[in-house]
Amino acid sequence: MGKIVILGLDGVPYSVIKELSEKGIMLKTKELIQAGRFYSICSSLPEVSSVAWSSIITGKNPGEHGIYGFTEIDPNTYQLYPCNSYDLKTKPFWEIWPNKRYVIINVPFTYPARPLNGALISGFVAPDLDKATFPGSLVPELERIGYKIDVDSEKGHKDLEAFIKDVEDTLTARIKAYRYFWDNFEWDIFMLVITSTDRLFHFLWEAYKDEKHMYHDFVINYFRKIDALMEEIISRLGNKDMFVMLSDHGFEQLETNFYVNVALQKGGFLKLGNNTRDILPEFYEGTKAFALEPGRIYLHYKSKYKYGEVDESDRKRLIEDITSFLKSFTFNGKTVIKQVFDREKIYTGPYVDRAPDLILLGATGINIRAKFTAKEIYQRDIFTGKHTYENAFLLSYNAPVDKIFSVEDVLSTIIKPYM
Repeated sequence: MGKIVILGLDGVPYSVIKELSEKGIMLKTKELIQAGRFYSICSSLPEVSSVAWSSIITGKNPGEHGIYGFTEIDPNTYQLYPCNSYDLKTKPFWEIWPNKRYVIINVPFTYPARPLNGALISGFVAPDLDKATFPGSLVPELERIGYKIDVDSEKGHKDLEAFIKDVEDTLTARIKAYRYFWDNFEWDIFMLVITSTDRLFHFLWEAYKDEKHMYHDFVINYFRKIDALMEEIISRLGNKDMFVMLSDHGFEQLETNFYVNVALQKGGFLKLGNNTRDILPEFYEGTKAFALEPGRIYLHYKSKYKYGEVDESDRKRLIEDITSFLKSFTFNGKTVIKQVFDREKIYTGPYVDRAPDLILLGATGINIRAKFTAKEIYQRDIFTGKHTYENAFLLSYNAPVDKIFSVEDVLSTIIKPYM
């Protein structure tokens, strides 16, 4: 049995890997596609990194692992709070098979770092490097190489040149960390995730698509660097070792943001007070439903929330009313909502009762948002790219993968057969 290496590229679509390979920009990737298996796969619902990577590392759907987004709302205080690795209700694969030795670098939603047989550096959201690192004795070495947990996305809102430099610096530090751990640790499974690709596409998707854009060459060269990284990793593998490269969701051009809570207010389903903040919404009497990012709609149940007003017996009627209402919205002549999912039909497991009642999937170009302080239903921001449920990818080498459909299948299809 050989070793397993997993390289994650957050937010990179199947179509981008295919295009850059065919154009000769990612030459080593092209070779691997020809020699291995290359699939377009689906993300999680909702299609955000916290949920998708949780499904990848556990092999479970959100109804089993309990993660539905980056934040949840306290049913008594109504304050939003960030979720973390201790909210994950099922074990990641490195805890399922503790006899194996692991190096896990930058997997999103693994903060704070939990003990394992090996080394782990948490990915975003990770505000403290000390708490993001296991064992803690590794922190001085990470500081020495200038390790960065994540790109400073705030720079993208203020100064694109500073953002671009930070994107480059973050990748450089990530590669230094991979080389250090590869050379200095004994391991059976090595997992490295590059998350700066997601940040790049949020701010510079237009630059990728437009050859005349001033930052087009930067984006293309960034993927050349990733291709070179992959080539280096492949060159260090043995004949029996397996390599997998994958993403957690796709990406596409953003046309507009659709602010669900503004729409719910206009439909009479949500009543917000004047003192509402994004982390502490003030619900007035008459609130039947509200949304959390990105498009998670929760009914305001009497049985769950301190000031809830909805009886369980009214669930079916209210879901039908909200679904019909939201599907009526159009933007530039096209329907805004591609699909509305009922939790009872897409999730299974002991934590379905914690799930949002409805999950919204936006139409092409429509980014579903749930900001409580938003004033307009439709609004653009600095982002030019948005996540997609379809068009994630998986590329495997030296692994007989016949077919894989979604991020939830990665563990059972790729990892479990080799344990």
